[in-house]
Amino acid sequence: MPSDQVFALIDCNSFYASCERVFRPDLAKTPIVVLSNNDGCVIARSYDAKPYVKMGEPYFQAKEKLRRHGIVAFSSNYALYGDMSERVMSLIESMVPAAEVYSIDECFADLTGVQGSLTQFGREVRAKVLRCTGIPVGVGIARTKTLAKLANHTAKRLQAHTGGVVDITEDFKRDWVLRNTEVKEVWGIGRRMTAHLEAMGIRMAMDLAKADPRMLRDKFSVVVEKTARELAGTPCLELDEADPPKQEICCSRMFGKRLTELAPIKQAVATYTARAAEKLRAQGSVCKRMRVSIRTGMFNPDEAKYAKGALVELPYPTNDTLLLTRAATEAAAHVYRSGFRYSKAEVLLMDLRQPGEFSDDLFAVTQPAACDRLMSMLDEINGKYGRGTMRSASVPDTPDWGMRREMMSRSYTTRIDQLWRVS
Repeated sequence: MPSDQVFALIDCNSFYASCERVFRPDLAKTPIVVLSNNDGCVIARSYDAKPYVKMGEPYFQAKEKLRRHGIVAFSSNYALYGDMSERVMSLIESMVPAAEVYSIDECFADLTGVQGSLTQFGREVRAKVLRCTGIPVGVGIARTKTLAKLANHTAKRLQAHTGGVVDITEDFKRDWVLRNTEVKEVWGIGRRMTAHLEAMGIRMAMDLAKADPRMLRDKFSVVVEKTARELAGTPCLELDEADPPKQEICCSRMFGKRLTELAPIKQAVATYTARAAEKLRAQGSVCKRMRVSIRTGMFNPDEAKYAKGALVELPYPTNDTLLLTRAATEAAAHVYRSGFRYSKAEVLLMDLRQPGEFSDDLFAVTQPAACDRLMSMLDEINGKYGRGTMRSASVPDTPDWGMRREMMSRSYTTRIDQLWRVS
């Protein structure tokens, strides 16, 4: 890897909360939290909500506190967040030589060869993303990906002084950040590893950068060794411009209420199967087997407990929603037992390959070309008019077993009937 390599980490600030604020400018200065599935617990907080609410705090416990401090709660709106993420990432990719989308709200960029001030370039990226999407971002620039993560953390931590952009490609700036950052803030160093390192006297990021890499490898792992080398300025992690296809695809959800009858459970399984098949086609894969499971709640001592799954061998490698749905609902009927209150279903697509990778015999059945055309049309319509516009008859429009999302915002960017209106 070239010694003059330069990476940037561009990370959206309080992403879920920022997405909600884009279409609610009246909440620009109001603290916001976003809740998990079924409005269970807090999974995202705007910066001004963090002093009052802990991450993961159950909503029913925090409800009074939120009211007291004027904090607005939103149910999770993943369609909105996913679409806003695509807009942000597409914009960043248009501005940098190469990019790696790392998660829904952050991406690495290769800035090697960019001329002029990197700090100014980071500010231009930040300004354009904010202007075109309404999402604020932080930019960290450094010689390695781990240092870029640390620079980004510093940009956010010292927002008032940095303007949201920190460049530590120069040694004295890198060393200042390393001396003033605790080791627990380093990318890849979790709580348990922090405790081990602190017991060895490694408390700051600088301590880890100066530690003997071979000793770290022998005592912990090659991952910790690479982290230390990256902190010292030696690139060990390259930019991955394309994610490899997933080996398994899972879709599972808690029901909005306990289900006792088979019919709504089959509807839920059909819905999850359709979503999993959509992901399967998005990465250009087919699958040969699937597992369908259902279970009751496991923590209520007053409820009878039951959990069972079934493995299904498909007649041929496929990404056909209709075939997968038929197989999944039959499996759900097979494992269902009356007399229980079911809380969750899961569909897991397994043995994933690219078309043509399966070694079948000459006379084996394959997915018909007409099915490929139908699935392509299905995805095109749903991509244009919103997910669920075209679906199998076994998938209901507004199921009463769906997730509780009583405070969900509108799908401003993915549904024609919920477009933002300005009056």
